[in-house]
Amino acid sequence: MIRFIQVSLMRGVKPLLEQVDVTLNPGDKIGLIGANGAGKSSLFAMMRGELHPDQGEIDFPAKWRVAYVAQETPPLERAALDYAIDGDVNLRKLEAELARLEAEPESSENGIAMGEVYSALADADAYTVQSRGEQLLLGLGFTLDQMKQPVSSFSGGWRMRLNLAQALMCPSDLLLLDEPTNHLDLDAIIWLEDWLKRYTGTLLIISHDRDFLDEIVNVIVHIDERKLKRYSGNYSSFERQRAAQMILAAGAMEKQQRKRAHLESFINRFKAKASKARQAQSRMKALAKMEELAPLRAAAEFSFEFREPLNAPNPLLVMEDVDAGYRSENEKTGEITSKTIVNHINFSLQIGQRIGLLGVNGAGKSTLIKTIAGELAPLTGTATVGKGLNIGYFAQHQVEMLRHDESPLWHLAKIAPTVREQELRNFLGGFNFPGTMVTSPIAPFSGGEKARLALALIVWQRPNLLLLDEPTNHLDLETREALTEALAQFEGTLVVVSHDRHLLRATTDQFIIVADGKLQPFDGDLDDYKDWMMQTKLGKGTDVLPAAGKANQTDYPVTSPVAVPAPAAASAAAPASAVQTKEQKRQAAEDRQRLSAQRKPLEQKLKKVDEQMAKRSTQKSQIEAQLAEPGIYDAANKPRLIKLLAEQTDVARELGELESEWLSLHEQLEALA
Repeated sequence: MIRFIQVSLMRGVKPLLEQVDVTLNPGDKIGLIGANGAGKSSLFAMMRGELHPDQGEIDFPAKWRVAYVAQETPPLERAALDYAIDGDVNLRKLEAELARLEAEPESSENGIAMGEVYSALADADAYTVQSRGEQLLLGLGFTLDQMKQPVSSFSGGWRMRLNLAQALMCPSDLLLLDEPTNHLDLDAIIWLEDWLKRYTGTLLIISHDRDFLDEIVNVIVHIDERKLKRYSGNYSSFERQRAAQMILAAGAMEKQQRKRAHLESFINRFKAKASKARQAQSRMKALAKMEELAPLRAAAEFSFEFREPLNAPNPLLVMEDVDAGYRSENEKTGEITSKTIVNHINFSLQIGQRIGLLGVNGAGKSTLIKTIAGELAPLTGTATVGKGLNIGYFAQHQVEMLRHDESPLWHLAKIAPTVREQELRNFLGGFNFPGTMVTSPIAPFSGGEKARLALALIVWQRPNLLLLDEPTNHLDLETREALTEALAQFEGTLVVVSHDRHLLRATTDQFIIVADGKLQPFDGDLDDYKDWMMQTKLGKGTDVLPAAGKANQTDYPVTSPVAVPAPAAASAAAPASAVQTKEQKRQAAEDRQRLSAQRKPLEQKLKKVDEQMAKRSTQKSQIEAQLAEPGIYDAANKPRLIKLLAEQTDVARELGELESEWLSLHEQLEALA
């Protein structure tokens, strides 16, 4: 178990923890929460041995293997898959030891040492590490081609995914994860949830995603008033327990105040009377001994609201046969080439719609948002904007677009040059930018404070269409909740991409999905989306969507419904229904035949690979049985030992290749499912 015994910690002159006592059990999945600056990351640093408490001790078994996510990734030329596997440090040490032994002259001692290393490699699952690494990276959103690319070719967010993969590859008894979802999309988060549920060690996780915590943790540790308090249950359970405690604390404090007032009243009335002097003295002692109950305070609440939009056109935007993507110019020839990401978009936005945009990483969600926002021109087709459309656009990297050498007041004055400074200051004060903070450069601000400023700039402009691309990145739980409440009350039209499922559930009432280069309706909720993602291995290579399956269609335009009088709609639909059903059945039969023809050769090949794997596994077991014989390491049996070790290496290599092929065939079959 993990025990904090009278732990105190200072950072500079600021006390973070004071005489903390808490016990965590092996196998617990613990969510560590608290306000920004409360000491969550410092607590992790103590667990890693990078910081030491000023007082007390943190005790957990010395033999425990601790895994955590590195915060920096060097720009290596090493392939992404190899870098992820490097997380299994023990395995890499064994491989290096084997290479060293193989380079030395042959000897009896050398042969025995090599046998021991081979045995240790088998115990470390060295012969499945390639396929395990591939499965891990696939889950985190990498393609098979990307796994072969050097680490240096990836952006910062993708490198953090590689660091997360390293931590998950490392066999561990204690896993420390600090905001692991910050650089993940919804699909990778769903996969990570499933992985962490199956993790058998002790998990300590910092996260601002309440749905993520609810799915995984069974214990919450709350840092509050420099203390650690343990709560059983997930985050929602913690909120209920905390609220109940605050009610009880308020009641106890009120009761104590009444008792204190009664004692003070008695003392003031009778302390001068001889007959009551002794009683007055005893009450004075009772008053002195009475421990002052501190109020159980909630975190300072932050809230804001979007100002009522100005008049909006209807529809706000219409896209007809639009291909969305990017144009690039060849520097040498000047030739312009186009890359289509989402094609044949037929889409309209009308007043009051609240849309959540779903899709795997790289499917084209951000490309679509940029095209709607007008930052990207359509490659083909037409996009018609309604007169009076006012877009508020929060890009995925909005924080980086701010001028870090300027103040919040400067940023707001730039878009409102004619407004009085005091009015701008008052507005920014509502977003928690008080006093000198409003005129200070934003460079030292936290990511959450910068994101709050970016939101404030959008709110000021009173948009009638909000386009939000991952707006909760960097936001803490309190600010996320404030944003969720503000969006729920927003009176305009909303399109949002977010990995925060709580925000999506609370602020949207319909979903559309970008998949396989198309924009399609998603007929279901987030639980349906999660089920679909898990069933289709994160949807790679499949176009079978819940909406498509229910409607017996695989490609139809996403448009807002046009109001039609009920009788007219019914009479128009009736004669077409029989023909449509017949055509749908014919199409479904053709699809089944086509899929069967595609699946058959893959299934036959998979059967052969299964047979070969079984054969190689038997050979591997036989070789290991011979290597387990004591006499095999005698000097007289050295030629036989060397032969067996070589055969073991060959069989292990072939088995690894077959496992990779087996995984690839399964993915192809699942893509056809």
